[in-house]
Amino acid sequence: MRNSKKELKKIWHFIWEDDSVWSWLANIALAFVLIKYVVYPGLGFLLSTSHPVVAVVSESMEHNSNFDGWWQKSSAWYANNGIEKEDFRDFSFKGGFNKGDIMVLKGKKAESINIGDIIVFWSAKKDPIIHRVVKKWQENDDYYFQTKGDNYRTNPVPIKSPFLDETRIGQEQIVGNAVLRIPLLGYIKIWFVEFLSFANGMLQKG
Repeated sequence: MRNSKKELKKIWHFIWEDDSVWSWLANIALAFVLIKYVVYPGLGFLLSTSHPVVAVVSESMEHNSNFDGWWQKSSAWYANNGIEKEDFRDFSFKGGFNKGDIMVLKGKKAESINIGDIIVFWSAKKDPIIHRVVKKWQENDDYYFQTKGDNYRTNPVPIKSPFLDETRIGQEQIVGNAVLRIPLLGYIKIWFVEFLSFANGMLQKG
């Protein structure tokens, strides 16, 4: 019993009080395990989605100006598809969001998703896509959606390709609805993934 207490004290001291590099690495590993296997699943349960938090890894939702300036350059497509300026003002995240932001998602029934909502959905790409709903329709008992990125430079029209077709998104593809934005925090993930990719490339060259 005494030996067990001594070992626990050593472990506690190593994690919380030791200033060594190994203690620092152990803290990172512990934080990763807690977030991945405790915090993340817990949030997913509370928010009714398999992906409660996602990092924005592209510029497809950026506005690059204030709302009026963005609308002046973007309005043609929306006006041609029945979405007016005053409609867009009432949409969630009407000012878009940026690469590197963190978006918090909540599960939402397909019938409750509206035009203007920001959704995350699966496509043929490895990572899920986060775009704005611009059309919604029903076929029999199933709902379908069309989305579009707000960035008029990179996403002038909805994408339809072998890798990403956002012109007909089935309700079973939807991961969740964005409810909260945390600016720039997602760059931690982006930099980490880029570092791993760089390290892997160096190992392959070696």
